[in-house]
Amino acid sequence: MKLFLLAFFFLFSLVQVNAQQPSATAAENYFTDTVLVNQNGEEMRFYSDLLKGKTVIISSFFATCQGSCLPMSRNLEKVQEALGDRLGKEAFILSISVDPTVDTPPSLKAYAKKLNARPGWYFLTGSKANVDLVLKKLGQFVDTKTDHLNIFIIGNERTGLWKKAFGLAKSEELVKVVDSVINDQLATPAKPD
Repeated sequence: MKLFLLAFFFLFSLVQVNAQQPSATAAENYFTDTVLVNQNGEEMRFYSDLLKGKTVIISSFFATCQGSCLPMSRNLEKVQEALGDRLGKEAFILSISVDPTVDTPPSLKAYAKKLNARPGWYFLTGSKANVDLVLKKLGQFVDTKTDHLNIFIIGNERTGLWKKAFGLAKSEELVKVVDSVINDQLATPAKPD
């Protein structure tokens, strides 16, 4: 009988511990905490550090691109200006390299400086496997870096609203999309009569 009671209390304490740990959300399960590295050489978990509870503008690029990357990044620079003090508080910009073996943190830091990037704008790289996984989750993976998409993904993880926008659109139009996602609210349940 003592053995039974001891086993019961042991199992009961395990249930209590598990009940206290919040279960992962669908977004956390999908996006995962794959580790990327920012332009300052800091490791960042994709879901927990970069997405959770945030509104984000995500682009894919590579720093040595001679095509659309710089005009798209200049558009993000204009979005950054329009966001003003809201950058790093209400919204974050995530620029993910499709060429992680060349785009090292120091080269991304130099690229960020050219764009006058402020805190809240992360230029991300990492191991090829980790970057590829994140890009696949976002639908932005390409086999050849020059085939990267010219699409920004604008999402509000807190409310679940996600939109796509053409990265070469007029910056004023991009700002409107970003504002609509920032201002999205969770639906409030109807009050019972």
